[in-house]
Amino acid sequence: MEKIILPDQVNTIIHRLQSAGHEAYAVGGCVRDRLLGRTPGDWDITTSARPLEVKSLFGHTVDTGIAHGTVTVLIDHKGFEVTTYRIDGEYEDARHPKQVEFTSQLSLDLSRRDFTINAMAYNDEAGIIDLFGGIKDIENRIVRCVGNPDSRFKEDALRIMRAVRFCAQLDFQIEPQTLLAIASHAGELSRISAERIRVELTKLLLSDHPERLLTAQETGLTAVFLPEFDRMLATAQENPHHIYNVGMHTIHALSYLAGLTTKAGTMAWADKKPQGDDIPQQARNLFILSSLSPKEHTILRYALLLHDCAKPLDKTIDPDGIAHFIGHDWDGAVLAEQILRRLKFDNETIHVVSHLVKMHDMRYGESGKKVKERTVRRALSRVGTTYFDLLTLLQEADLNAQNPALLPEKLNQLWQARQIADKIRAKGQCISLKELAVNGSDLICAGIKPGPQVGQRLNELLDYVIEYPEKNNREDLLLYLGILLTEPSPKPSNTPQIL
Repeated sequence: MEKIILPDQVNTIIHRLQSAGHEAYAVGGCVRDRLLGRTPGDWDITTSARPLEVKSLFGHTVDTGIAHGTVTVLIDHKGFEVTTYRIDGEYEDARHPKQVEFTSQLSLDLSRRDFTINAMAYNDEAGIIDLFGGIKDIENRIVRCVGNPDSRFKEDALRIMRAVRFCAQLDFQIEPQTLLAIASHAGELSRISAERIRVELTKLLLSDHPERLLTAQETGLTAVFLPEFDRMLATAQENPHHIYNVGMHTIHALSYLAGLTTKAGTMAWADKKPQGDDIPQQARNLFILSSLSPKEHTILRYALLLHDCAKPLDKTIDPDGIAHFIGHDWDGAVLAEQILRRLKFDNETIHVVSHLVKMHDMRYGESGKKVKERTVRRALSRVGTTYFDLLTLLQEADLNAQNPALLPEKLNQLWQARQIADKIRAKGQCISLKELAVNGSDLICAGIKPGPQVGQRLNELLDYVIEYPEKNNREDLLLYLGILLTEPSPKPSNTPQIL
């Protein structure tokens, strides 16, 4: 009998239920993850005890889903879902059963679950209960539905997305009959809420194998929730800078970033950023990736997914047969915002992703020439120091999915920009209005009338100190302001500056 080490709290719950005459097991994904040597994200318990019986045995519980048999038991300030064995009734919305019926048989409860690898139970006395071949499917690295896949997907269409997501997270393949059923029921995803689809798509993108998004496309799923990706796959890039179509370029970029992120997660850091010009860029990358919050990882993956989303809209072919995608960065920012709003993302994520998409095609100098400090200061000013590291990670992944023959020169320029940016930030040089040595009140005191021209002049002063960082002091700025006031005011422009 294979032994699974259960957390003390889970054993406490199981043993207390057993002592009261009930059956109880750890069940589902936590058993699967333990067999795979992974750390479970949470631990679920299934039991023959009814919800009120569970509540009577534990001092601290929450009725998280008591109508469907689930009570959350709190032990050591942690929550563990305890659910009564149940049989699901008819599903009315391709997601939820109309009603559930409690049962005393574990086998009936396991038979209603989605995939064989999630339909196993365990306790120390009985060992692993595997009625549907979950262990064998784990050994063969297969995602297979419990029973008839058509029935499973008709019950809950979200399982279609979950199957692909598990493949990405576990590096499994989908069993052929299950794969056919996914393609047959792809259209039913339209009945699933955008929030639910977003959760599954995010888990897929954040996995070690985001390239499994291609499985979602091949089975017709992206046509439902991300048709823009289908258009990207259908858009060739007849351009010396590229060797893949837009969609495959995006997939290769995502895979490159996923590989770096996985490596970063295995490194032991002393919470100290690598310093110095001779530090390998990969060491810098890995440190930054290891320091990102979960939300920042999500933002970075979606920015990379959508960085070229407008290329199908902006493609033109010149007389020499070369493809161009002028404006795809700015148009992409608009389209990315529309996509993320459709997926019900929060405003912060939408803002940052669209900003990174808009900035992703920025260059730091002319080809073959050394990167200049003022160019990087201007880039930092446009992008913002908060987002610069995310942007350069995105750009490196983008470059590594282009024509490898042109990669060394492009990477060298990007790495120069990163090193210069680190020095600029270390020196505390001014790159934003809030860092200027004067403010709006100072300008009004100097004789400028309140109104839009105050902001215009502040931006002109910022341009001045970006060019001459040593001039960021009150005396020099007011002196320069006097010079500006004697010159005709330039007309405001919405055209982005080319670096």
